[in-house]
Amino acid sequence: MASKPGILTDWPWKSLGSLKYLVLAPWVIHSTYSFVTKDESERNLSNLLIFPFLLWRMLHNQIWISLSRYWTAKGNNSIVDKGLEFEQVDRESNWDDQILLNGTIFYAATVSKLLPGTLYLPAWKTDGVIMAILMHAGPVEFLYYWFHRALHHHYLYSRYHSHHHSSIVTEPITSVIHPFAEHLVYFILFAIPMLTTSFTGTASMTSFFGYVTYIDFMNNLGHCNYELIPKRLFSIFPPLKYFMYTPSFHSLHHTQFRTNYSLFMPLYDYIYGTMDKSTDELYETSLKREAESPDVVHLTHLTTPESIYHLRLGFASLASKPHTSKWYMWLIWPLTLFFMMLTWLYGRTFVVERHRLDKLRLQTWAIPKYSIQYFLQWKIESINGLIEEAILEAEAGGAKVLSLGLLNQGEELNRYGELYVERHPKLSVKVVDGSSMAVAVVLNRIPKGTTEVVIRGRVTKVAYALAFTLCQRVIEVVILREDEYVKLKKSFNSKSETKLSFSRSYAQKTWLVGDGLDEEEQLKAQKGTLFIPFSQFPPKKLRKDCSYHSTPAMVTPRHLENLHSCENWLPRRVMSAWRVAGIVHALEGWDEHECGYTMSNIEKVWQATLRHGFQPLMFPTQSKY
Repeated sequence: MASKPGILTDWPWKSLGSLKYLVLAPWVIHSTYSFVTKDESERNLSNLLIFPFLLWRMLHNQIWISLSRYWTAKGNNSIVDKGLEFEQVDRESNWDDQILLNGTIFYAATVSKLLPGTLYLPAWKTDGVIMAILMHAGPVEFLYYWFHRALHHHYLYSRYHSHHHSSIVTEPITSVIHPFAEHLVYFILFAIPMLTTSFTGTASMTSFFGYVTYIDFMNNLGHCNYELIPKRLFSIFPPLKYFMYTPSFHSLHHTQFRTNYSLFMPLYDYIYGTMDKSTDELYETSLKREAESPDVVHLTHLTTPESIYHLRLGFASLASKPHTSKWYMWLIWPLTLFFMMLTWLYGRTFVVERHRLDKLRLQTWAIPKYSIQYFLQWKIESINGLIEEAILEAEAGGAKVLSLGLLNQGEELNRYGELYVERHPKLSVKVVDGSSMAVAVVLNRIPKGTTEVVIRGRVTKVAYALAFTLCQRVIEVVILREDEYVKLKKSFNSKSETKLSFSRSYAQKTWLVGDGLDEEEQLKAQKGTLFIPFSQFPPKKLRKDCSYHSTPAMVTPRHLENLHSCENWLPRRVMSAWRVAGIVHALEGWDEHECGYTMSNIEKVWQATLRHGFQPLMFPTQSKY
């Protein structure tokens, strides 16, 4: 929002929320019905193609978003090396409004037959394409330059254009984040080539749809915050620098504000003396910037088929919110299937995001495997191979710590990461499974004054540690299943064993739950029971009369930079305990692995975590029942 919002700031359909797409429904239905029912000689193919073209524009923009985020996650060739925040992601979540606006106007123009020569457009007309190019290079670029300079006058800037300039670090979609009134003017400007070709009878689908695609492409290019225009292009044809801008050229406009006003052709900045003096230097510097070497790597993986959309590289609006199932995701199942096949074939770990905490450089890498694949016996070898490759790559890059997230540290898979340390005993990078941190978080979630707890779920390293520590604290630990009770009892000494019991009374109000908790057991719990997960994945919440904590996690320090996506199902600015463990391990400079069946001192880990600014995630400890 601009600092002093002017008239026509909000979009007409703002109050509709996600239902805004229904604005196009009457037009799409009408164009489809007309095409189907009319004779072949009267069918308007260009009108029918408007909706597929709008879908193409959305896909085109999304491709740029994903590519830009992938490029900037690695760090090489990035222009502005600063972080994004959730506020910017939220502010830019309506990037598709301008596509709805364009679509509505296109439909209205074709249905009302206002524009001659647009009812039955040919696929190509050479003279029309040349006309569109000339009209853009001349009137559009010239008028845009002076309109843009006017927008930087304090009156218009404070009421309109400051909304766009709220984003210092740009993303491709930043290019279209403007108030409604601005977009109306931009549409008029960009309509000049289309109107000219229409009135001269030289219009074609290429001159219309191709020109709009060109506008989208160049807008996304200029705001991607990644310098991808090769230097040799300007060496081969030096005058090109007057007719084609670079991402670094426009990035300077967002950091300096009073220079580099041109749309896509810097010519007018050269003519009117508004070219930033550091343009060439920033271009050279950005091209030479190397990929960032992380100090800490967190190794995660995909969970469900649609989880790829919730990654930072996926849909920005979904990634910025906790992962929940959406019914409309089924509408894009062919795309989901394509991505599943792509990850299956690609088969390489990829960088998801990077952060900065003080001087510590953090990255998250993802194994291109889904949760279900970790339970397939014939997949274990290939998954272990990918994890091992990631560890060795982190080692080669000088990383200090690599933490294993989600199922990358399973006992059956790799003995909580111990397998890799045995294979490579001289590893410098410390492998951390984060179990001690998970135990510390769970212990500190148990309400004060609790005298007995239930532990139910698959008996893991974390479950053993929880049961043992609670018994040492003279808290009664109740096990609901006999096989789990026998496993735990074998690992205890006689003193601790006295506080461990096997019972099926379900009377306890505090349950520590892991994988394997079934629906029947949840339904037998008392009203007001507090479920505290100790597993990587959350239990299904079946009881409205009970309380559920999240999986073990901590709130991050406010000075953690570039955090603008959620980690799976966790809230904003919250990290899983396993991920936090790797960061704290590096901050403290601990020189040992934490993997296999060993565990760090729980209290030492907890105090170090608090000391570095991480805070417990607060939940109500009692339900209203």
